Amino acid sequence: MIKQVPNVKFITRPEKEFVTVTSDAIFGNKNIVLFGLPGAFTPTCNDYHLPGYELNYDELKKLGVDEVYCLSVNDPFVMKAWAKSLDLKKVKMLPDANLEFTKAMDMIVDRSATGMGQRSKRYSMYVKNKVIDKIFIEQDGKFDVSDSNTMLSYLKSQK
Repeated sequence: MIKQVPNVKFITRPEKEFVTVTSDAIFGNKNIVLFGLPGAFTPTCNDYHLPGYELNYDELKKLGVDEVYCLSVNDPFVMKAWAKSLDLKKVKMLPDANLEFTKAMDMIVDRSATGMGQRSKRYSMYVKNKVIDKIFIEQDGKFDVSDSNTMLSYLKSQK
């Protein structure tokens, strides 16, 4: 298992211009929770996974988390539209449309049978200064361990 997050470039579009952000900028000298999921607007991702992290964001911050990121194999436009549709204010969206981070993390799952192509596995991780402290990886099709409550329990157990 990878011990350090891979250094890749993410292409985001927070406003009207494309912005390139590196893994180093996101994870360097920070405590980060990142959760990866198969796709924007998909039922579990849209109804439970992402909203749970938005709901528990403040509690995660109280436990020493600097930022919470949602990573999906979608383009910047889709990620922005998804955040807007859910009225997100706290969780930051991280598009991985080219699968660079997902491949480097060995988190690719083939969802071609359902018309989705290659996607990210569902997982969550706590990263301290680019080093993966804890990672929760779901079995395909499950949503049991990558939720915000599991991450909160883990972080509370480390205090």
